[in-house]
Amino acid sequence: MVKMNGTDLDIAGKTLTEYLETTDYDCKRIAVERNGDIVPKARYGETVLEDGDTVEIVSFVGGG
Repeated sequence: MVKMNGTDLDIAGKTLTEYLETTDYDCKRIAVERNGDIVPKARYGETVLEDGDTVEIVSFVGGG
Protein backbone atom coordinates (compact mmCIF):
# COMPACT_ATOMS: atom_id res chain seq x y z
CA MET A 1 0.00 0.00 0.00
CA VAL A 2 1.09 3.53 -0.79
CA LYS A 3 -0.20 6.43 1.30
CA MET A 4 -1.24 9.02 -1.29
CA ASN A 5 -2.29 12.36 0.22
CA GLY A 6 -3.29 10.51 3.38
CA THR A 7 -5.23 7.71 1.65
CA ASP A 8 -3.91 4.14 1.38
CA LEU A 9 -3.93 2.98 -2.24
CA ASP A 10 -2.90 -0.35 -3.76
CA ILE A 11 -0.58 1.16 -6.38
CA ALA A 12 2.83 -0.26 -5.37
CA GLY A 13 4.78 -1.25 -8.46
CA LYS A 14 3.36 1.54 -10.65
CA THR A 15 5.46 4.49 -11.72
CA LEU A 16 4.44 7.94 -10.64
CA THR A 17 3.52 8.70 -14.27
CA GLU A 18 1.29 5.61 -14.46
CA TYR A 19 -0.54 6.70 -11.32
CA LEU A 20 -0.90 10.33 -12.45
CA GLU A 21 -2.41 9.21 -15.77
CA THR A 22 -5.35 7.77 -13.78
CA THR A 23 -6.03 11.12 -12.06
CA ASP A 24 -7.25 14.59 -13.01
CA TYR A 25 -4.00 16.29 -11.93
CA ASP A 26 -2.46 18.76 -14.38
CA CYS A 27 1.17 17.60 -14.30
CA LYS A 28 2.34 21.10 -15.25
CA ARG A 29 0.79 22.50 -12.07
CA ILE A 30 1.78 20.02 -9.37
CA ALA A 31 4.67 19.18 -7.09
CA VAL A 32 5.19 15.64 -5.81
CA GLU A 33 6.90 14.69 -2.58
CA ARG A 34 7.82 11.04 -1.96
CA ASN A 35 8.99 10.04 1.51
CA GLY A 36 9.95 13.64 2.29
CA ASP A 37 11.85 14.33 -0.95
CA ILE A 38 10.62 16.35 -3.94
CA VAL A 39 10.48 14.24 -7.11
CA PRO A 40 11.70 16.16 -10.19
CA LYS A 41 9.16 16.08 -13.04
CA ALA A 42 11.78 14.49 -15.30
CA ARG A 43 11.84 11.46 -12.98
CA TYR A 44 8.10 10.75 -12.74
CA GLY A 45 8.37 7.99 -15.37
CA GLU A 46 11.21 6.20 -13.61
CA THR A 47 9.98 6.62 -10.04
CA VAL A 48 8.42 3.31 -9.03
CA LEU A 49 6.08 3.53 -6.06
CA GLU A 50 6.94 1.02 -3.36
CA ASP A 51 4.95 -0.56 -0.56
CA GLY A 52 5.09 1.78 2.45
CA ASP A 53 5.82 4.97 0.45
CA THR A 54 4.17 8.20 1.55
CA VAL A 55 3.40 10.56 -1.32
CA GLU A 56 1.98 14.06 -1.20
CA ILE A 57 0.80 15.84 -4.34
CA VAL A 58 0.25 19.57 -4.20
CA SER A 59 -1.55 21.51 -6.94
CA PHE A 60 -0.67 25.10 -7.67
CA VAL A 61 -3.56 27.47 -8.24
CA GLY A 62 -3.34 30.89 -9.79
CA GLY A 63 -5.45 33.85 -8.91
CA GLY A 64 -5.28 37.26 -7.53
